[in-house]
Order: sequence, then structure tokens, then C-alpha cells
Amino acid sequence: MHSKVRELVLAAVFAALTAVGGFLKIPFGPMFITLQTMLAALAGMVLGPRWGAASQGVYLALGLLGLPIFTMGGGLGYVFQPSFGFLLGFPLTAAVSGLLARGSLSPVRLAGAAAVGILAGYAIGVPYMGLILNLYLGKGLSLWQVVESGLVIYLPGEAVKVAATAVVAPPLMRALRAEAP
Repeated sequence: MHSKVRELVLAAVFAALTAVGGFLKIPFGPMFITLQTMLAALAGMVLGPRWGAASQGVYLALGLLGLPIFTMGGGLGYVFQPSFGFLLGFPLTAAVSGLLARGSLSPVRLAGAAAVGILAGYAIGVPYMGLILNLYLGKGLSLWQVVESGLVIYLPGEAVKVAATAVVAPPLMRALRAEAP
């Protein structure tokens, strides 16, 4: 398969996986976690920063066009959901993870790349959530309340996903390299 076509197909696959990952909810204490941040980081590692970010951009575009692939639906109105900023962070997660991984198969390097990439996505998601909750919905939350409810409570789950990414990425990257032209 031609390299450009292969990259497009893999980007589409990761966009689809991210959509599915939003509906796979894993109970984690009093809340649920999804696999989306893990899949965004994995997209960057496997496809590289550019194609990984593109795959997440496709996911966002399809959801904003109205496909019900976001956890609570889809469409342009979704931009008013407090969680939409986290979705906006997925392309950045993929790009940063891909840049930092640089094709490495070292689980330690991949874990670090995933962690930094996921935190980069949260750097978009948490402030966006705060703006929607406070300015649009008038909740009047303090900065700490926003950080706690948008980041701190998710850190244990993200740590598990970072470890899983470091385990899953090397064999997947090896398999895709072996079939590359």
C-alpha cells in the first residue's frame, strides 16, 4: 500500500478507535474513565505527531458535524459542554506524545511521552471546562475546584492508561513497521 494511503487509513482507524474509546467506560472509584486519552497518545506514538494529531482532528470534525460519536452526542452545540475542551486537547495529546516518543520502543520513554502528551491535553481541557462552567453556566467555581474536578480526580486513571500505553505501543509499533513498504 502506498505510504500516504496507509497513513490516511491508519489515521481513520485511530479516529474510529477514539470514538469507540469514549463509549468504553471503566468504573474507577466514584466515576468512570474512558480510553480516549490513551488512544490519542497512542495515535501520536504509532502514527507520528502529524498523522496522530490529524486522526484526532478527524474525530473532532466528525463529531462537530453531527455524528453522535462524543460521549453525549455530537454537533456544533457540543462546544458548550464543559467536557468539550478535553476533546479539543486530543490533537495536542497526539502531537506531543508523538514528538516525545520519536518512534522509540522503550516503555519508559513511551510512558513519559504519553504522560506529558495527556497533561498537554488537560492544559486545554481544564481551562475550557472552567470557562464553560463559570462564564456560560454561572457555577462560580474557584480555580482549585475546577482543577480538582477536571484534573486531580482523573490522575490515578490516567496513570493506569499511561502504563497501559507503554505496554501496548511497542508491539503495535513493531507490527506496523513490519508491514510498512
